[in-house]
Amino acid sequence: MVYKLYNGIVPLTTWLIITFPLWMSFFRPALVAYFIIAFNLYFFYKSFNTGYLAGVSFLKIEKINKINFYKKIKNYKKINEIKHFVFIPNYKEPLHKLEKTIDCIIDNNYHKTNLYLVLAFEKREKEIIKKGNFLKKKYGKNFAQIFTTYHPLKETEAAGKASNQTYAAKIIDQYLEKNGWDRKKILITICDADSLLPKNYFAYLTYKFINDKNNLYHFYWAPVLLYNNFWQLPIFVRMQATLSSVVRLAFLSSGENLIQISTYSTNFWLLKQINFWDVDVIPEDWHIYLQAFFKFGDKIKTIPLFTIINSDAVYSGKLLKTLVNRYEQEKRWAWGVSDVGYSLKRLFETPHINFFTKLKKIIFLAENHLLWPISFFILTLSASIPPLVNPVFKRTVLGFLLPKTSAFILTLATLVLIFYIILDINLRKKVNKKTPVGALPILIIQWYILPVVSFFLSSLPALQAHTQILLGKKLKYKVTEKV
Repeated sequence: MVYKLYNGIVPLTTWLIITFPLWMSFFRPALVAYFIIAFNLYFFYKSFNTGYLAGVSFLKIEKINKINFYKKIKNYKKINEIKHFVFIPNYKEPLHKLEKTIDCIIDNNYHKTNLYLVLAFEKREKEIIKKGNFLKKKYGKNFAQIFTTYHPLKETEAAGKASNQTYAAKIIDQYLEKNGWDRKKILITICDADSLLPKNYFAYLTYKFINDKNNLYHFYWAPVLLYNNFWQLPIFVRMQATLSSVVRLAFLSSGENLIQISTYSTNFWLLKQINFWDVDVIPEDWHIYLQAFFKFGDKIKTIPLFTIINSDAVYSGKLLKTLVNRYEQEKRWAWGVSDVGYSLKRLFETPHINFFTKLKKIIFLAENHLLWPISFFILTLSASIPPLVNPVFKRTVLGFLLPKTSAFILTLATLVLIFYIILDINLRKKVNKKTPVGALPILIIQWYILPVVSFFLSSLPALQAHTQILLGKKLKYKVTEKV
């Protein structure tokens, strides 16, 4: 019961903030006006800061990509003791997607005798053993060993990456135990089935790991950019892919606030210490970080890797089906607001960790999940509500200036989009998705429909996720189709 209460705090706050201009304008319209202006200024700051941090990350990537990390680590005396296990959790993924992902792993400038592939399948997928055997036969010679695991979903488990990965990790744990290998020197990379790892990934990761004094308590993450199928995408999804990619790039330089998503690496010892992934959760990437954080405190950090992982945005072949799948994916991501409830519960169960350290982390989580559903409503609709609800306020100076002030601040914020467009073009050059000259006008004009895209493919699915959690309804996991 208490856990349900914790889970409902952010979703309830979401609805209170969205409706705040409507019900408060009857009593304190000036308070509403000041809140809206303050939020607009905050949004302007966030937009500018995102652009700045994305630029910083891009310049660092330019610099890092010139370094030959394999050359730096090949003479390390104990290099053969460090082994990489690459987990690819998947369910109903097209064979050609898996093959492309595996080909990129093989193409890495890292010796195959230290690379192990774990194909983590779901037992409920039809003819999955046949698919596993085919991949194992085709790529067996390219790895030290290939493991195929077939996860039988239990009633107590949530379908998704977390339960699948935990099942596979326990099998690998037995293998490590049998061989007497030190788990502290085993690196695990969780690789989405459509994540194309860069050529320098394992050498770079190894270099960071062996030069990191606190490596046992660290995750490692490179930004996963959604450019792999960029020119196939409908314009609405393409805009989201661009925004997501720029935001992820900015996130890479966010310092203490960095938490890994999607594709990431860590050591096996840390995973073993926290009993792997909680099998009853769907959004697992931030959650595994929090599992570790509430055991070891601020020792836990995510270390940035300044290289690029290329991946697919949602694309199902047809426009309507693609939009529906994109909506469902966003709703699943927004379900991560449940991590706030989990963190509030753990807040009072972990006296060995500084209270304010935990509180700071929870505030960061809550802020991110609050901004997701409320931003559209506050930025686009709220400024017009106080004058409509309270005609007396409309005749005041503040009532007259509120819509004009909000529009001016938002206009300033949109100027940052020019930098986003330039950065987007340069990022795609990095992954060989160049911009045809004829496509430039579309890349600029498309931003005029940003409010519509933000509503239907961001705020609305996030609001639905929050509402379902508030009502105590569960999320049914749906595979994101990418053809």
